[in-house]
Amino acid sequence: MTETTRPTPAEIRAFRAENPKMRERDIAAQLNISEAALVAAEVGLTAIRIDGDANRFLERAEALGEIMALTRNESVVHEKIGVFEKITTGKHASIVLGENIDLRIFPGTWAHGFAVTKTDGDQVRRSLQFFDKAGMAVHKVHLRPASNLEAYEAIVADFRLEDQSQEFVEVVSTKVEETGPVDVAALRENWAAMTDTHQFFGLLRKLKIARQDAVRSVGEDFAHEVRADAAGDLLRGAAERDADIMCFVGNHGTIQIHTGTVKNIQPMGPWLNVMDPTFHMHLRMDHIAECWVVRKPTVDGFVTSLEAYDASGEMIIQFFGKRKEGMTERADWREILDSLPRPDSVAA
Repeated sequence: MTETTRPTPAEIRAFRAENPKMRERDIAAQLNISEAALVAAEVGLTAIRIDGDANRFLERAEALGEIMALTRNESVVHEKIGVFEKITTGKHASIVLGENIDLRIFPGTWAHGFAVTKTDGDQVRRSLQFFDKAGMAVHKVHLRPASNLEAYEAIVADFRLEDQSQEFVEVVSTKVEETGPVDVAALRENWAAMTDTHQFFGLLRKLKIARQDAVRSVGEDFAHEVRADAAGDLLRGAAERDADIMCFVGNHGTIQIHTGTVKNIQPMGPWLNVMDPTFHMHLRMDHIAECWVVRKPTVDGFVTSLEAYDASGEMIIQFFGKRKEGMTERADWREILDSLPRPDSVAA
């Protein structure tokens, strides 16, 4: 197999068998294929092609009972154990507002689905995995011992596609968001006029500014840079204070949110891990190029977040303090953010 030759499904399976301990995303990267192509190579063996329609899945998801929901991007994995509940579907955006499973889903990006069954000794692991047209994973649902297996099997049977081929052809979008030079005066005027944090996305579109360019340019009163390892300081500070936080991780198809405390913070190599009973997070600290403390005005006063960006300017992860609408931001959250060291400070 040369670098320009795409591996066949059989070659993909052979490589996987030769590298049983390698992570799936690493195998896909090594073979220069998408993760969906890696899964598709197992169709008829450990995988079944199913309808990838997000809203169709959401209409059936609650019946699964307790599951583990997984959303990730290149730099962080966000896992929550709970139940799909309080589901609202829409053409452009769907919402899950359960006690533990809290998602913002953009159905237009979901394109392919697979039901995957893996056997490890006596243990059988079942999951539903969803991908975009380019074969990037947008969301995965893993069954747990308490899950409703009958509901899972019914979904697989009802969603099963006629096409059960092992080939996967990626369709890569060439659309690029237009961004231009930053008009700082216009940015500051529009920023100061916000009354809700959700207006920020409209602000960026209106002014055709990339998110990182906006936080870099708006000025110290609205955003200031902290050290690239500040996410670790924030998580440890929140654990020490028993502070309720919100942790947002997403890709262009799904945003997944943890709300509550964090307790068990464990570094391992380049990874910083949260290993709590219903929340696991795995963050590649070496992927973070910049961290910013960002203040947005709302009708309830300023709402402050920590945003971490990679070297290409993509936001990896975002943190807020837990807050109910109509209430001001909590003092303990602001104290945690105020304590984060600036880039020029000396590491302890």
